[in-house]
Amino acid sequence: MPNAVHVVGLDIAKSVFQVHCADERGRVVVRRQLKREQVEPFFQALPACLVALEACPGAHYWGRLLRSIGHDVRLIPAQYVRPYVKTNKNDAADAEAICEAVTRPTMRFVPIKEEMQQEVLVIHRVREMLIRQRTQLINAIRGHLAEFGVIGPNRAHNIGLLTVMIEDESETRIPSVARHALRYLVSQLREIKTKLVQIDDDLALVAKSSEACRRLMTIPGVGVITASALVASMRDPSDFASGRHFAAWLGLVPRQHSTGGKEQLGGISKRGDGYLRKLLIHGSRSIMRWKGRSWTWLAQLRDRRPANVAAVAIANKTARVVWALLRFGGIYGQPVQRAA
Repeated sequence: MPNAVHVVGLDIAKSVFQVHCADERGRVVVRRQLKREQVEPFFQALPACLVALEACPGAHYWGRLLRSIGHDVRLIPAQYVRPYVKTNKNDAADAEAICEAVTRPTMRFVPIKEEMQQEVLVIHRVREMLIRQRTQLINAIRGHLAEFGVIGPNRAHNIGLLTVMIEDESETRIPSVARHALRYLVSQLREIKTKLVQIDDDLALVAKSSEACRRLMTIPGVGVITASALVASMRDPSDFASGRHFAAWLGLVPRQHSTGGKEQLGGISKRGDGYLRKLLIHGSRSIMRWKGRSWTWLAQLRDRRPANVAAVAIANKTARVVWALLRFGGIYGQPVQRAA
């Protein structure tokens, strides 16, 4: 293995990996394709160097593995790599673009998630999938019953009235064959609801065992779900220069399209993790519902801005408070004072 390797671009996949190695001047040293079982031996034989990968779900695993070998690993967002692809897209061109992008002095990187963080985030993703399946089942039951003229009240929690009608043999509006088929959906819906309760209990245990989660839950609009998701998603609060940077990372700031000294601000940028942004906005809506008039500043905000704009503004403020508590300690209303 050549000793002149300074930086490596690794394009990962399920089975086939592409490696592009360059020296300090950017000249190509190694360019080859590796099978999955060849990746670890290849980097074990390579002297410690800078290794870059595109950020994706599997990149965090490889980042931890290569970091344990002794390499300096950087994860780059895919949209920052794309401008460096010179020709048509293929594995070799992607690996070369990754190798070139990591050497840029202004490049931004994605922190490598630890295994514990990914464990908690898997719980959140499974919960989101089950919620989508629950919504699909509710809509399916409503749609099938509507074909026979059976209409139930709105809102998901009222689906129980329709499930009782399905199980009621005396209900003559539902044919027996359709009733038999719909019972499968009712059984699956109840099973999903049971799993969601169990998942919520698991997240409650995670939040209870985490000192950071307990402190975040003192913030209005932040509960077990939001606190555990924020703590699991943020590797280190010091990765962000300020709370405003953290709010911008979540996409809770205006999208800018300015030129010629004229500032043009649009809707929110919606960058970053949409799941975290959704949780914070839902929490801000609960604040608007319960504290809409008792908090003077919130009442004034509601009077001069539309409801959705006010919800995003509250979510932005909550994100800044979250960063401050994680960075400097304390609880909501009693933050730790920064040293002069």
